[in-house]
Amino acid sequence: MKDSVRKGLVAGLNTTWTLGKVIFPITLIISVLQYTPVLDWVINMVAPLMGLLGLPGDAAIPLVLGNFLNLYAGIAGILTLELSVKEVFIIAIMLSFSHNMLIESGVALKVGVKLWIILLVRIGLAIISAIIINLVWNGGSETAQYGFISSATPELEGLGAILLYGLQKAAFGIVQLAIIVVPLMVVIQIMKDLKWLDAFSRWLAPFTRFLGMKPNASMTLVAGLTIGLAYGAGVMIQAVKEDNVSKRDITLAFIFLVSCHAVVEDTLIFVPLGIPVLPLLLIRLSVALLLTIIVGLLWKRASLSQRKEASYGQ
Repeated sequence: MKDSVRKGLVAGLNTTWTLGKVIFPITLIISVLQYTPVLDWVINMVAPLMGLLGLPGDAAIPLVLGNFLNLYAGIAGILTLELSVKEVFIIAIMLSFSHNMLIESGVALKVGVKLWIILLVRIGLAIISAIIINLVWNGGSETAQYGFISSATPELEGLGAILLYGLQKAAFGIVQLAIIVVPLMVVIQIMKDLKWLDAFSRWLAPFTRFLGMKPNASMTLVAGLTIGLAYGAGVMIQAVKEDNVSKRDITLAFIFLVSCHAVVEDTLIFVPLGIPVLPLLLIRLSVALLLTIIVGLLWKRASLSQRKEASYGQ
Protein backbone atom coordinates (compact mmCIF):
# COMPACT_ATOMS: atom_id res chain seq x y z
CA MET A 1 0.00 0.00 0.00
CA LYS A 2 2.81 2.44 0.88
CA ASP A 3 4.48 1.77 -2.46
CA SER A 4 1.19 2.41 -4.27
CA VAL A 5 0.72 5.72 -2.43
CA ARG A 6 4.30 6.75 -3.23
CA LYS A 7 3.94 5.95 -6.92
CA GLY A 8 0.59 7.73 -7.02
CA LEU A 9 2.04 10.86 -5.39
CA VAL A 10 4.91 10.93 -7.88
CA ALA A 11 2.54 10.45 -10.81
CA GLY A 12 0.23 13.15 -9.47
CA LEU A 13 3.01 15.69 -8.99
CA ASN A 14 4.47 14.92 -12.42
CA THR A 15 1.04 15.37 -13.98
CA THR A 16 0.47 18.64 -12.11
CA TRP A 17 3.81 19.91 -13.41
CA THR A 18 3.02 18.82 -16.97
CA LEU A 19 -0.43 20.42 -17.01
CA GLY A 20 0.70 23.42 -14.98
CA LYS A 21 3.06 24.44 -17.76
CA VAL A 22 -0.04 24.80 -19.96
CA ILE A 23 -2.58 26.13 -17.46
CA PHE A 24 -0.44 28.74 -15.66
CA PRO A 25 0.66 30.90 -18.63
CA ILE A 26 -2.71 30.72 -20.39
CA THR A 27 -4.61 31.66 -17.22
CA LEU A 28 -2.20 34.54 -16.58
CA ILE A 29 -2.46 35.88 -20.13
CA ILE A 30 -6.25 35.67 -20.31
CA SER A 31 -6.68 37.16 -16.82
CA VAL A 32 -4.64 40.19 -17.91
CA LEU A 33 -6.44 40.45 -21.28
CA GLN A 34 -9.73 40.98 -19.41
CA TYR A 35 -8.45 44.45 -18.54
CA THR A 36 -7.34 45.34 -22.07
CA PRO A 37 -9.32 46.20 -25.25
CA VAL A 38 -8.47 42.78 -26.77
CA LEU A 39 -11.61 40.92 -25.65
CA ASP A 40 -13.80 43.86 -26.66
CA TRP A 41 -12.16 43.82 -30.10
CA VAL A 42 -12.88 40.09 -30.47
CA ILE A 43 -16.49 40.60 -29.34
CA ASN A 44 -17.04 43.40 -31.88
CA MET A 45 -15.55 41.22 -34.61
CA VAL A 46 -17.81 38.24 -33.81
CA ALA A 47 -21.03 40.20 -33.14
CA PRO A 48 -22.16 40.46 -36.83
CA LEU A 49 -22.19 36.65 -37.08
CA MET A 50 -24.67 36.25 -34.22
CA GLY A 51 -27.72 36.74 -36.45
CA LEU A 52 -26.94 33.50 -38.28
CA LEU A 53 -27.22 31.67 -34.96
CA GLY A 54 -30.50 33.28 -33.92
CA LEU A 55 -28.80 35.53 -31.38
CA PRO A 56 -28.51 39.29 -30.88
CA GLY A 57 -25.13 40.91 -31.49
CA ASP A 58 -24.30 41.34 -27.80
CA ALA A 59 -24.60 37.57 -27.32
CA ALA A 60 -20.99 37.56 -28.51
CA ILE A 61 -20.04 38.71 -25.00
CA PRO A 62 -20.79 35.42 -23.14
CA LEU A 63 -19.54 33.33 -26.06
CA VAL A 64 -16.16 35.07 -26.18
CA LEU A 65 -15.81 35.08 -22.38
CA GLY A 66 -16.78 31.41 -22.14
CA ASN A 67 -14.32 30.33 -24.82
CA PHE A 68 -11.42 32.52 -23.69
CA LEU A 69 -12.03 31.93 -19.97
CA ASN A 70 -14.50 29.32 -18.70
CA LEU A 71 -18.19 28.53 -18.29
CA TYR A 72 -18.51 30.71 -15.20
CA ALA A 73 -17.25 33.73 -17.12
CA GLY A 74 -19.65 32.92 -19.94
CA ILE A 75 -22.57 32.73 -17.53
CA ALA A 76 -21.49 36.02 -15.96
CA GLY A 77 -21.70 37.50 -19.47
CA ILE A 78 -25.23 36.10 -19.93
CA LEU A 79 -26.33 37.74 -16.68
CA THR A 80 -25.51 41.18 -18.12
CA LEU A 81 -27.96 40.71 -21.00
CA GLU A 82 -31.73 40.55 -21.34
CA LEU A 83 -32.33 37.45 -23.43
CA SER A 84 -35.17 35.07 -24.21
CA VAL A 85 -35.20 31.49 -22.92
CA LYS A 86 -34.46 30.29 -26.46
CA GLU A 87 -31.47 32.61 -26.83
CA VAL A 88 -30.04 31.57 -23.45
CA PHE A 89 -30.55 27.91 -24.37
CA ILE A 90 -28.69 28.39 -27.67
CA ILE A 91 -25.80 30.08 -25.86
CA ALA A 92 -25.79 27.31 -23.23
CA ILE A 93 -25.62 24.61 -25.92
CA MET A 94 -22.81 26.43 -27.71
CA LEU A 95 -20.81 26.91 -24.50
CA SER A 96 -21.34 23.30 -23.43
CA PHE A 97 -19.63 22.19 -26.65
CA SER A 98 -17.08 24.99 -26.81
CA HIS A 99 -15.67 26.59 -23.65
CA ASN A 100 -12.33 27.11 -21.91
CA MET A 101 -10.90 26.50 -25.36
CA LEU A 102 -7.28 27.47 -24.79
CA ILE A 103 -6.61 25.37 -21.69
CA GLU A 104 -8.63 22.33 -22.74
CA SER A 105 -7.09 22.35 -26.23
CA GLY A 106 -3.66 22.51 -24.60
CA VAL A 107 -4.57 19.46 -22.52
CA ALA A 108 -5.62 17.61 -25.66
CA LEU A 109 -2.25 18.35 -27.25
CA LYS A 110 -0.48 16.95 -24.16
CA VAL A 111 -2.40 13.70 -24.56
CA GLY A 112 -1.43 13.52 -28.23
CA VAL A 113 -4.65 14.54 -29.99
CA LYS A 114 -4.25 16.84 -32.98
CA LEU A 115 -5.34 20.43 -32.41
CA TRP A 116 -7.32 20.75 -35.65
CA ILE A 117 -9.53 17.80 -34.64
CA ILE A 118 -10.41 19.37 -31.29
CA LEU A 119 -11.11 22.80 -32.79
CA LEU A 120 -13.15 21.37 -35.67
CA VAL A 121 -15.31 19.24 -33.38
CA ARG A 122 -15.90 21.84 -30.67
CA ILE A 123 -16.46 24.92 -32.84
CA GLY A 124 -18.32 22.93 -35.49
CA LEU A 125 -20.73 21.37 -32.99
CA ALA A 126 -21.33 24.74 -31.31
CA ILE A 127 -22.24 26.48 -34.58
CA ILE A 128 -24.25 23.63 -36.11
CA SER A 129 -26.25 23.01 -32.92
CA ALA A 130 -27.10 26.72 -32.64
CA ILE A 131 -28.33 26.89 -36.25
CA ILE A 132 -30.45 23.73 -35.88
CA ILE A 133 -32.04 24.80 -32.58
CA ASN A 134 -32.80 28.24 -34.00
CA LEU A 135 -34.54 26.69 -37.02
CA VAL A 136 -36.35 23.87 -35.20
CA TRP A 137 -37.48 25.44 -31.91
CA ASN A 138 -40.35 27.91 -32.32
CA GLY A 139 -40.92 28.49 -28.59
CA GLY A 140 -38.87 30.02 -25.80
CA SER A 141 -39.71 33.62 -26.67
CA GLU A 142 -40.37 34.59 -23.03
CA THR A 143 -37.66 36.53 -21.21
CA ALA A 144 -35.28 34.30 -19.24
CA GLN A 145 -35.42 34.70 -15.46
CA TYR A 146 -31.96 34.36 -13.93
CA GLY A 147 -31.20 33.03 -10.48
CA PHE A 148 -28.38 34.42 -8.33
CA ILE A 149 -24.86 33.65 -9.52
CA SER A 150 -21.81 35.42 -8.21
CA SER A 151 -19.17 35.66 -10.93
CA ALA A 152 -17.96 39.23 -10.72
CA THR A 153 -14.55 40.24 -12.03
CA PRO A 154 -12.82 42.64 -9.61
CA GLU A 155 -12.30 46.25 -10.66
CA LEU A 156 -8.56 46.86 -10.83
CA GLU A 157 -6.43 49.83 -11.80
CA GLY A 158 -2.76 49.87 -12.75
CA LEU A 159 -0.59 47.32 -14.51
CA GLY A 160 0.89 46.07 -11.24
CA ALA A 161 -2.48 45.27 -9.70
CA ILE A 162 -3.64 43.52 -12.89
CA LEU A 163 -0.48 41.42 -13.14
CA LEU A 164 -0.72 40.49 -9.46
CA TYR A 165 -4.34 39.43 -9.93
CA GLY A 166 -3.34 37.34 -12.97
CA LEU A 167 -0.49 35.67 -11.09
CA GLN A 168 -2.74 34.92 -8.12
CA LYS A 169 -5.44 33.44 -10.34
CA ALA A 170 -2.93 31.34 -12.29
CA ALA A 171 -1.29 30.11 -9.07
CA PHE A 172 -4.69 29.27 -7.58
CA GLY A 173 -5.46 27.29 -10.73
CA ILE A 174 -2.33 25.17 -10.22
CA VAL A 175 -3.11 24.63 -6.52
CA GLN A 176 -6.66 23.64 -7.38
CA LEU A 177 -5.34 21.28 -10.04
CA ALA A 178 -2.92 19.64 -7.57
CA ILE A 179 -5.63 19.26 -4.91
CA ILE A 180 -7.73 17.28 -7.37
CA VAL A 181 -5.11 15.46 -9.44
CA VAL A 182 -2.65 14.23 -6.77
CA PRO A 183 -5.19 12.38 -4.58
CA LEU A 184 -6.91 11.09 -7.72
CA MET A 185 -3.65 9.61 -9.03
CA VAL A 186 -2.98 7.99 -5.64
CA VAL A 187 -6.42 6.38 -5.65
CA ILE A 188 -6.00 5.20 -9.23
CA GLN A 189 -2.57 3.73 -8.47
CA ILE A 190 -4.01 1.81 -5.51
CA MET A 191 -6.89 0.58 -7.69
CA LYS A 192 -4.38 -0.50 -10.34
CA ASP A 193 -2.23 -2.42 -7.87
CA LEU A 194 -5.33 -4.13 -6.44
CA LYS A 195 -6.39 -5.07 -10.01
CA TRP A 196 -9.67 -3.20 -9.60
CA LEU A 197 -9.12 -1.21 -12.77
CA ASP A 198 -8.85 -4.40 -14.79
CA ALA A 199 -12.29 -5.42 -13.55
CA PHE A 200 -13.59 -1.91 -14.17
CA SER A 201 -12.31 -1.97 -17.76
CA ARG A 202 -13.97 -5.33 -18.36
CA TRP A 203 -17.24 -3.96 -16.97
CA LEU A 204 -17.11 -0.97 -19.32
CA ALA A 205 -15.85 -3.01 -22.29
CA PRO A 206 -19.27 -3.21 -24.04
CA PHE A 207 -19.64 0.58 -23.92
CA THR A 208 -16.11 1.31 -25.17
CA ARG A 209 -16.51 -1.27 -27.94
CA PHE A 210 -19.84 0.34 -28.84
CA LEU A 211 -17.94 3.59 -29.34
CA GLY A 212 -15.28 1.82 -31.42
CA MET A 213 -12.54 1.77 -28.74
CA LYS A 214 -10.68 -0.92 -26.83
CA PRO A 215 -11.45 -1.52 -23.10
CA ASN A 216 -8.19 0.15 -21.97
CA ALA A 217 -9.68 3.52 -22.96
CA SER A 218 -12.36 3.21 -20.26
CA MET A 219 -10.51 5.21 -17.58
CA THR A 220 -9.99 8.07 -20.03
CA LEU A 221 -13.73 8.21 -20.69
CA VAL A 222 -14.73 7.99 -17.03
CA ALA A 223 -12.28 10.70 -15.96
CA GLY A 224 -13.43 13.10 -18.66
CA LEU A 225 -17.12 12.44 -18.09
CA THR A 226 -16.95 12.95 -14.33
CA ILE A 227 -14.30 15.62 -13.67
CA GLY A 228 -13.75 17.17 -17.09
CA LEU A 229 -10.90 17.48 -19.56
CA ALA A 230 -8.57 19.72 -17.57
CA TYR A 231 -8.69 17.83 -14.27
CA GLY A 232 -9.20 14.43 -15.88
CA ALA A 233 -6.14 14.92 -18.08
CA GLY A 234 -3.86 13.38 -15.46
CA VAL A 235 -5.72 10.09 -15.73
CA MET A 236 -5.73 10.34 -19.51
CA ILE A 237 -2.01 11.00 -19.77
CA GLN A 238 -1.22 8.09 -17.46
CA ALA A 239 -3.60 5.81 -19.37
CA VAL A 240 -1.92 6.62 -22.67
CA LYS A 241 1.53 5.91 -21.21
CA GLU A 242 0.84 2.88 -19.00
CA ASP A 243 -2.20 1.19 -20.55
CA ASN A 244 -0.97 1.50 -24.15
CA VAL A 245 -4.06 3.35 -25.34
CA SER A 246 -3.64 3.72 -29.10
CA LYS A 247 -3.64 7.09 -30.86
CA ARG A 248 -6.87 6.07 -32.61
CA ASP A 249 -8.62 5.24 -29.33
CA ILE A 250 -7.42 8.35 -27.50
CA THR A 251 -8.56 10.48 -30.45
CA LEU A 252 -12.00 8.82 -30.43
CA ALA A 253 -12.18 9.23 -26.66
CA PHE A 254 -11.43 12.93 -26.95
CA ILE A 255 -13.96 13.38 -29.75
CA PHE A 256 -16.54 11.92 -27.38
CA LEU A 257 -15.32 13.96 -24.41
CA VAL A 258 -15.05 17.34 -26.11
CA SER A 259 -18.71 16.84 -27.03
CA CYS A 260 -19.71 15.63 -23.58
CA HIS A 261 -17.44 16.03 -20.54
CA ALA A 262 -18.02 16.90 -16.88
CA VAL A 263 -21.66 16.05 -17.59
CA VAL A 264 -22.93 16.72 -14.06
CA GLU A 265 -21.16 20.02 -13.34
CA ASP A 266 -21.41 21.45 -16.85
CA THR A 267 -25.15 20.70 -16.93
CA LEU A 268 -26.16 21.83 -13.44
CA ILE A 269 -24.24 25.09 -13.81
CA PHE A 270 -26.93 26.28 -16.25
CA VAL A 271 -29.88 25.60 -13.90
CA PRO A 272 -29.96 29.17 -12.47
CA LEU A 273 -30.37 30.60 -15.97
CA GLY A 274 -33.98 29.39 -16.18
CA ILE A 275 -33.53 27.03 -19.15
CA PRO A 276 -34.49 23.33 -19.51
CA VAL A 277 -31.29 21.48 -18.62
CA LEU A 278 -32.50 17.91 -19.34
CA PRO A 279 -32.65 18.59 -23.12
CA LEU A 280 -29.22 20.20 -22.80
CA LEU A 281 -27.83 16.98 -21.27
CA LEU A 282 -29.59 14.71 -23.76
CA ILE A 283 -28.36 16.73 -26.74
CA ARG A 284 -24.75 16.56 -25.49
CA LEU A 285 -24.90 12.81 -24.85
CA SER A 286 -26.64 11.90 -28.13
CA VAL A 287 -24.33 14.10 -30.22
CA ALA A 288 -21.24 12.66 -28.50
CA LEU A 289 -22.41 9.08 -29.09
CA LEU A 290 -23.37 9.59 -32.74
CA LEU A 291 -20.28 11.58 -33.67
CA THR A 292 -17.86 9.14 -32.03
CA ILE A 293 -19.53 6.08 -33.57
CA ILE A 294 -19.58 7.66 -37.05
CA VAL A 295 -15.92 8.76 -36.87
CA GLY A 296 -14.93 5.32 -35.53
CA LEU A 297 -16.68 3.53 -38.39
CA LEU A 298 -15.20 5.85 -41.03
CA TRP A 299 -11.73 5.43 -39.50
CA LYS A 300 -12.13 1.64 -39.52
CA ARG A 301 -13.21 1.60 -43.16
CA ALA A 302 -10.31 3.85 -44.15
CA SER A 303 -7.86 1.54 -42.35
CA LEU A 304 -9.31 -1.54 -44.09
CA SER A 305 -9.04 0.18 -47.47
CA GLN A 306 -5.41 1.05 -46.84
CA ARG A 307 -4.63 -2.55 -45.85
CA LYS A 308 -6.31 -3.88 -49.01
CA GLU A 309 -4.36 -1.46 -51.18
CA ALA A 310 -1.13 -2.44 -49.44
CA SER A 311 -1.83 -6.16 -49.95
CA TYR A 312 -2.66 -5.61 -53.64
CA GLY A 313 0.56 -3.63 -54.05
CA GLN A 314 2.56 -6.63 -52.82
